[in-house]
Amino acid sequence: MSNRDSGVVLPKKGAGGNGQGNKGISKSGWYFFAFVLILYAVVAAFDISAVLRALNIFSGLIVQIAPVLSLVFVFILVTDLLVKPDKIIKYLGSESGITGWLVAIAGGIISSGPVYVWFPFLAELRRKGMRPSLAAVFLYNRAVKVPLLPLMIFYFGVLFTVVLTVYMLIFSVISGYLTEILVGDE
Repeated sequence: MSNRDSGVVLPKKGAGGNGQGNKGISKSGWYFFAFVLILYAVVAAFDISAVLRALNIFSGLIVQIAPVLSLVFVFILVTDLLVKPDKIIKYLGSESGITGWLVAIAGGIISSGPVYVWFPFLAELRRKGMRPSLAAVFLYNRAVKVPLLPLMIFYFGVLFTVVLTVYMLIFSVISGYLTEILVGDE
């Protein structure tokens, strides 16, 4: 079966995920899925009850995250309809400058909910032109939560909270730069 028959649209060679080229799904997800299926089969050959327990946990997890993921997909749809790639490139792309860093830091701090619900949204922004460094900064700064700062001050003190928060903000930017160097603009 060809990729066209399977409904999978693969990116053109050299198109990358920078929002400039073809939107597509890489084959790596299918390879990982096949690897997991093979791993399940191998484990089932030795201990079928372990596979059944794992599938039971997996189905429970799917039921648990499905409502949250549904909201994320609605958010992605609304963003897709309202926010055009040129705006994302302007504020989060390679030419965004300090504005992009500040938007990523602020977005990470004010974001809420489990981190895995942000992955599809950030992946969509990446496909539209978001720099990898800014996605890393966003994810790094999810650890800084303004509503929890008073609780942190109560348990650890003001100095500890300020030092740790500043440390996390600074290292989020360093982490973003390192991510972009290692990942490139794929």
